[in-house]
Amino acid sequence: MHGSIAFVFPGQGSQSVQMLADLASTHPLVQEVFAEASDVLGEDLWALSQNGPVEKLNQTRWTQPLMLAAGYAVYRVWEEEGGAYPDFVAGHSLGEYTALVVADALDYADAVRLVAERGRLMQEAVPEGAGAMAAVIGLADDDLKRLCAQESQDNVLSAANFNAPGQVVVAGETAAVERLVEAARSAGAKRVVLLPVSVPSHCSLMTEAAQQFATVLESVTFRAPKAMLIHNADVLSHTTPDSIRAVLAKQLYSPVRWTETIRYLARQGALTFVEMGPGRVLSGLGKRIEPSLTMLHVEDGKSLKAALELV
Repeated sequence: MHGSIAFVFPGQGSQSVQMLADLASTHPLVQEVFAEASDVLGEDLWALSQNGPVEKLNQTRWTQPLMLAAGYAVYRVWEEEGGAYPDFVAGHSLGEYTALVVADALDYADAVRLVAERGRLMQEAVPEGAGAMAAVIGLADDDLKRLCAQESQDNVLSAANFNAPGQVVVAGETAAVERLVEAARSAGAKRVVLLPVSVPSHCSLMTEAAQQFATVLESVTFRAPKAMLIHNADVLSHTTPDSIRAVLAKQLYSPVRWTETIRYLARQGALTFVEMGPGRVLSGLGKRIEPSLTMLHVEDGKSLKAALELV
């Protein structure tokens, strides 16, 4: 291991049918973690994760508890295998809740209830088809911000995820996002893709959902994290229950500042990052943000073995 360790947890977009099937075949703990979440929600999440249908898997209200369970299941297997505890944790959007559980700032069952309610409120905040998100690759952040201001007109439109240099996701009302897609292409973006999401996250369309969610957060117990946790909305660590609740509510309508988060963690001495959960999205982004960092991922038996040998 080189330097301190940071665990990072993926959010929506990394889910897929049969995720974690390989890991579950050798570690019954995976299905046990899913079963605990299923008991809380009254829905068989493991069956949904393995069999679909993909349309339901991709519905925000189900994706959120599924990805929480997936990230936490991988961590529990890591723990079972004697893997090291992290110095730092962070999660991309929804993944922040997995980070809170791993840092012992939030009980897993409470996290399941929270993300299910978070997903429901987000889903209900904007009518189907009224909002959209698009990924823009190859434009400078400032140029994209200017395009958002230019193309918003009377609609909501803003940068939602600063994922890596030259890789930003925008969110807002559908008409404005569609205008932005054309403007970004004209401005020389290498790639612009409308994302298959049911909710325009991390923009002002989520403000009302955030206000309702703040009330839900008040009903849940939070503790000071045992590992330093860096939050998306402000790239800061929060240690009091009230400040954690406030930043989680703010996260719904604030951009995910992932580039800044990885760079901040690197400055704190985190040189080895382990992405826990399906896919390798965060590992890829991390390499683009800071090429000198060691980026590992754990999602199956092979990647688990490789990471345990290096950390």
